[in-house]
Amino acid sequence: MAKWAEEGAKAAGAAEVKFLRIPELAPEAAIASNPAWEAHYNATKDIPEATPDDLDWADVVIFSIPSRFGTVPGQVKQFIDTCGGLWAQGKLVNKVVTAMTSAGNPHGGQEATIQSLYTNMHHWGAIVASPGYADPVQFTSGGNPYGVSVTVDQEGNMVEDVEEAAKSQTKRAVTIGTWIKAGMEG
Repeated sequence: MAKWAEEGAKAAGAAEVKFLRIPELAPEAAIASNPAWEAHYNATKDIPEATPDDLDWADVVIFSIPSRFGTVPGQVKQFIDTCGGLWAQGKLVNKVVTAMTSAGNPHGGQEATIQSLYTNMHHWGAIVASPGYADPVQFTSGGNPYGVSVTVDQEGNMVEDVEEAAKSQTKRAVTIGTWIKAGMEG
């Protein structure tokens, strides 16, 4: 979904897009014990890692994260915890954020995961741009109003077709981000 978000941001007119990953904290043995995780890790290990400076730079932040029992993975929580300095300086206020997620089964906590992430964003003073039902494509992807979610099988393949929903959610976030930035500058 992250690649579709990147495509959606460019299509929505984002001036610059960074495609980054949150640092992996799990030991290699844990990653190797799950073939889909290992394949994903190997496919993404060369993507640059996100830093708090990237959040400071961004006007819009799109999170695409897996669900871990209805909450964010430890890696995401650890990354968010490193952003305390930015938060304390007010540098995360009015950032537009949106989130997408995946899980190994249709009721694997996707909505709860996104809401859990959004709780952090509210503390930041960020502006949450969830897709709601602003675009009918949301219904074709399962109808999650908090953010696109998808079921992933044991081989790491997405079960539902959520490409258009991911692009729509991204376009919405970038559009809102553009309005916020213009309003703050104007």
